Amino acid sequence: MKSNRQTAAVLGACAVAALIAACGSSSPSPSSSTPPSTPSSSPAATSSVPTTGSAQAQIKSNWQTFFAASTPVATRVKLLEDGQQFQSILKSQSGHGLASTASAKVLSVGMVSSSQALVKYDILIGGATALPDQNGDAVLQNGTWKVGVQSFCGLLKLEGLKPLPAACSSSG
Repeated sequence: MKSNRQTAAVLGACAVAALIAACGSSSPSPSSSTPPSTPSSSPAATSSVPTTGSAQAQIKSNWQTFFAASTPVATRVKLLEDGQQFQSILKSQSGHGLASTASAKVLSVGMVSSSQALVKYDILIGGATALPDQNGDAVLQNGTWKVGVQSFCGLLKLEGLKPLPAACSSSG
């Protein structure tokens, strides 16, 4: 039973860490199959519909940047669909200690359309997978691939945040 309680505690901590949207460590994961990149001050964007490969790379980069502890709240707002509606949540939760050891690792990106994609990802705590094989969505909004509000609201629900922001009620 101790294992079940530990798993539940880790899952709860992960939900909080994911919710913080400051998830991530300031150094890249050694298990990453792509070379580390320096986060830019602005999210990856495109002025026209990107090619599938280009879109997938932007989605992966933007998702991992969104969950990185070193990413400023203002950048996270830009990387979240309708992010302005969640700015106060992102700001209030960005200072928690757990955020310094949590990150998201994108496992795959599947294009649904030229403006929507499905994202499979893991939430890691201290480099260890804590929430494996999560399903999320990415949307192209104002020329930038962003973490879908539906995914973010799902993490808020998992964390048990009540009441949920009004923007979550329209996300499904």
